[in-house]
Amino acid sequence: MSSDFIDSARQTGWAYAARQSARKDPEWLSYIADDCPWRVSHPVNEIEGRDAFVDRIWRPLCHSFPDIERRNDIFVAGAFADKTWVASTGYFIGTFAQDWLGIPANGHALFLRFAEIIEVFESKIVRGLLMFDIIDAARQAGIDLVPRGLGAEVLAPAPATQNGIKLDPANEIETSQTLSLLEAMIDGLMSYDQRSIASMRQEEFWSPDMLWYGPAGIGTAKGLGGFQRYHQIPFLSFVPDRVGGDHVARFADGAYAASGGWPSIRATTSGAPWISSELPAGVPVSMRVMDFWRRDGDRLKENWIFVDIPDVFRQCGIDVFEKLK
Repeated sequence: MSSDFIDSARQTGWAYAARQSARKDPEWLSYIADDCPWRVSHPVNEIEGRDAFVDRIWRPLCHSFPDIERRNDIFVAGAFADKTWVASTGYFIGTFAQDWLGIPANGHALFLRFAEIIEVFESKIVRGLLMFDIIDAARQAGIDLVPRGLGAEVLAPAPATQNGIKLDPANEIETSQTLSLLEAMIDGLMSYDQRSIASMRQEEFWSPDMLWYGPAGIGTAKGLGGFQRYHQIPFLSFVPDRVGGDHVARFADGAYAASGGWPSIRATTSGAPWISSELPAGVPVSMRVMDFWRRDGDRLKENWIFVDIPDVFRQCGIDVFEKLK
């Protein structure tokens, strides 16, 4: 894919994202193709077309958060599978004035964490994946839809270097270095022998003082040891046979990279506790996941990750929204 195609996709994606905060200005909607399919976190799930996106996502958000604005912390573009992609993550911020997805409004400012990967063709968004950290939104409203995570449940910050918005073409050598490191790390994850996390050789790919910003229900961890203790070991105990890396898009942009799958992980539950001790054993599950990474030198330093936890619970026969009823 030529750099011109990527740069054009970047410009389209930024125009869409930057104008989205102007809620009364419909110009940003013109960047979405009429028949664009969207895949959104449970309970929304699959949406077909721009009008459905407005009715099912945007209007409810504006109703619940009438002063809503979008803040992008990371914005990157690249190519994957002969298509051009734009990815971003950050927060929708607004006053929680009306109930949303059954979560009762509390009148306070709410930071709704999001991740978005869009395919762009001829200056139009032709496919979109959008994830919200709904568990965290409920937490901020005072409701625990699932038990608290082992990690620290805090707002995920912008990159430490404060340079996550990539509006200009990146250095190709730097981009290649990031993508090579990411691919090697993923290969390491896939080499898990179901006995020891050492088989994945993750110390080769991560900075010792890395930061891993997981979703609510898992939490944030600092350092490779914290990442393994609070996420990796419990997760692999829960789904030891997991197979991942089935991404709709996976690309690098300078020192940053992004990926997303719908789903990207397939596994069978073991019955070991993960987030909740109520999740049963022997259930085939798929997981919708999005990741953003920042490379520092020859190691990955920061990782922002999204998992559609309500959807995993749904597949295990548990409706996390039931208590809201």
